[in-house]
Amino acid sequence: MKDKRISLAPMIDWTTTDFRHFARLFNPYIYLYTEMISTSAILKGDASYLLRYDDSQHPLVLQLGGSDPSQMAQCVKIADGMDYDEFNINVGCPSDRVQHNKIGACLMAEPKLVADMVRAMKDNTDKPITVKHRIGIDECDSYEFMRDFVGEVAQAGCTHFIAHARIAWLQGLSPKQNREIPPLRYDDVYCLKQDFPNLFIEINGGIDNLADIKTHLAHVDGVMVGRAFYHNPMLMGECCKLWGQSAPTHRHILESLCQQLLKQQDDNTNLANLSRHYLGLFTGLTGARKWRQALSGKSHLTVDDIRRVADEVLKINSL
Repeated sequence: MKDKRISLAPMIDWTTTDFRHFARLFNPYIYLYTEMISTSAILKGDASYLLRYDDSQHPLVLQLGGSDPSQMAQCVKIADGMDYDEFNINVGCPSDRVQHNKIGACLMAEPKLVADMVRAMKDNTDKPITVKHRIGIDECDSYEFMRDFVGEVAQAGCTHFIAHARIAWLQGLSPKQNREIPPLRYDDVYCLKQDFPNLFIEINGGIDNLADIKTHLAHVDGVMVGRAFYHNPMLMGECCKLWGQSAPTHRHILESLCQQLLKQQDDNTNLANLSRHYLGLFTGLTGARKWRQALSGKSHLTVDDIRRVADEVLKINSL
């Protein structure tokens, strides 16, 4: 895996600090991303709370949503003191909710503005600045459109691009539909690497198994996986094989998780509020549904409750 990497995609409401702590139990190598955090939330809200994380989460990337270079620079300056490993600009989200603030995929139409943000951010940190984008938007769906966007932003000093291999329809499709309806065009991302051999090109979109991850790594520098890692976190564990190591066992993950939860329980954290992040632990095993039911919709859970049902699933599967 020299000069290659695997990443957990940023997902709003999903890649919270609690899930990232859980994700790190499966794989020590993958890059973890925060949820997209807007510049206004950081500058007007409780930045320390929004940007908090556990040191075990490194390497960790902060994804920022914004369109004002000075505000992006301010946020990077604040977060740089919290020791994030990289900073990423969201140029891929198609949501109507963010478009009116000129955040997300709509920024692909303004490569000069994105380039200005990169320059402003680089002036306030020595950490890498990366860009996550789509392969196109609306009628601007040619390969040449993406190539020119990347070329313009690269001139500002960005050397790492993560391309979601679908165009985004900014009008008429929901964010969910934008993840499913536009066809995947992996070859466009492969071509991007060929045209920019000196850039680090990472591919994203519709990737849900280790075999496909290996296939993509033959063409590009990295693979980013989102919902498949969240719903089946053991896939992150399977990726350990790319580094010549065995995947952790479900029993090992359970023991590590319970140690983590005991500390939170001692701090009077309501574990029921965290349990949604652990529903995929036993995906593919007999008893996985029972596990999900035991953790869902509860007002209160203890570590003993969680361990009890987990032990039942492990016993059923002779693990």
